[in-house]
Amino acid sequence: MTFIKLRQKFLNFFEERRHKIVPSSSLISENRTVLLTSAGMQQFVPYLSGEKDVLVDLGTRHLASVQKCFRTLDIEKVGDDTHHTFFEMLGNWSIGEDKDKGYFKKGAIELALDFFISELGLDKNKFWITIFRGEDSIPGDEESLKIWQKQGILKERIKEFGLEDNFWGPTAETGPCGPCSEIHYDRGKEYGCKDSNCGPNCQKCNRFVELWNLVFMEYNRNKNGSYDKLPQRNVDTGIGLERLTALLQNKNSSYETDLFLPIIKKLEEISSQDYESRKIFFRIIADHIRGSVFLISDGVLPSNVEEGYILRRVLRRAIRYGKILKMPKNFLIPLASEVIEIYQGDYPEIKANQTDILTVVQQEEEKFEKTLEQGLKELSNILEWFSKVESAKEVNKTTGEAEVINSQNAEDLGKKLFFMYQTYGFPFELSIEEFEKFWMEEVYFKEEAEKSFKEELKKHQEISRAGAEKKFGGIGKEATYSATKLHTATHLFHQALREVLGNHVKQMGSDITSQRLRFDFFHQAKMTEQEIKKVEEIVNSKIKDDLEVRKEEMPYKKAIESGALAFFKEKYPEKVSVYSINNPLDSSGQVFSKEICAGPHVKHTSELGKFKIIKEESSGAGVRRIRAVLE
Repeated sequence: MTFIKLRQKFLNFFEERRHKIVPSSSLISENRTVLLTSAGMQQFVPYLSGEKDVLVDLGTRHLASVQKCFRTLDIEKVGDDTHHTFFEMLGNWSIGEDKDKGYFKKGAIELALDFFISELGLDKNKFWITIFRGEDSIPGDEESLKIWQKQGILKERIKEFGLEDNFWGPTAETGPCGPCSEIHYDRGKEYGCKDSNCGPNCQKCNRFVELWNLVFMEYNRNKNGSYDKLPQRNVDTGIGLERLTALLQNKNSSYETDLFLPIIKKLEEISSQDYESRKIFFRIIADHIRGSVFLISDGVLPSNVEEGYILRRVLRRAIRYGKILKMPKNFLIPLASEVIEIYQGDYPEIKANQTDILTVVQQEEEKFEKTLEQGLKELSNILEWFSKVESAKEVNKTTGEAEVINSQNAEDLGKKLFFMYQTYGFPFELSIEEFEKFWMEEVYFKEEAEKSFKEELKKHQEISRAGAEKKFGGIGKEATYSATKLHTATHLFHQALREVLGNHVKQMGSDITSQRLRFDFFHQAKMTEQEIKKVEEIVNSKIKDDLEVRKEEMPYKKAIESGALAFFKEKYPEKVSVYSINNPLDSSGQVFSKEICAGPHVKHTSELGKFKIIKEESSGAGVRRIRAVLE
């Protein structure tokens, strides 16, 4: 069964059972306590916690989706049979309960068995189940044990585990969570370790594959680590599409299924090397380019902070492994095209964003290529320095063993690796990987070096903060009336750009004087004369409409939920000012522009005069710069 057919079969199954199919949310998480969407339930957190009414917003308690997810926690393991950065999560939910309209443990277990057995033809006799045994004052899941047994699962094939294995969530520091019950599939003794205690969660072999996690959300985790009962009970389930595809296609790994084979074959073609001989490198590159395509499509750009840093890290990691394989220049472009070809049917947005995706990949590859060779030479010097430090370690007279690296050496290493990051664009993790290749083992001083690296990074950020605040902030307390008008015009102009060029437009910086505004934004192509004229027309139309400029103060989270634009999230305090530009007499309540901003602004757009763009030019890779005035 192809992964495309499997995905559709899952959605059809739940749609036939009166579940509303909800589209995947963006990989950029709306919950700013996490950078990226890492689980299917994240877009439903307000409903799972009872903060919002699912019946009012979605019309049903029963939902199903295929969610795009991205995780980097185990990025070092990518390349083995099971780990990925980007993956798709199949899931179904029952949010809250009332008579005949919600289901809990019994309903979730029955649906899971029905799909696996009736739809996919899996052998129930190969199912092994794990349940929560109870821990930290949270009782064991006796109810699930009884339900599984009633469904024909023998008690000896039901195993109990604690919080680490069978209690799920929350995805952030706080939030909905609960005990879970997992369906594992026994692939057979030939995949086992021959240990008499071998079973689900075995650390020695991959005989038992976890397929479906059924989470019974009954608790909310608080900041102090305590748990309270939720006002409602919910079901939240998840199946990794990649893992299930591998099982159904009788493959040891999803890298050898139709999810990855076209990318792997293209890699073989480009490199003139065989997948089997360089399996780990091929897998890492294939995984990372797939994840990068989806991140860029959702609006993430390579940078040194937040989501952009994650994208830069995986792209540069792929480039580094490509260098080991002696890949030609721009080798990621045809691989990205393969990803788009594979997924365009279910995610048409990646086809629509193809030009932007390929441009970003190419620019990042070219940027890193320029510094990679020189950076590797410098890293070699650091390795040589550190080897001398290692060989000079004194022997402990009591134990007779060599001392571990001292704190000063770790601090010095962190500073040197920050130099690598700042000068050559080497993410800290990439430099550490080079160390681990050299020693052929995990480096034991990583945490100490990383602490020093982060301290250097913090110093660098503090030094540049004054300039950054000018670049990204308002226009200051001593703003003249002329500068204030240009500041308001910038908000109108920003929204007009998004309407003409698309919502991918993202502010990259601005500078306002009393004479003109300068605005940098993400856009790959030079603006045409027609586009410039259209933007001017929209801005001047809104000026003529005499729209009201209104200021509100609210918590940052509420501002984001209300639709306010915010592009520099790490800079905002807990309480923010939001400026909205709209017609107060418009009964629809439609707002033209809404941004988090420190101000100041004029009261009405009619105060501005005529807006005119005087210059459009490049300001860097993928960044355009506009200069404009008010006449």
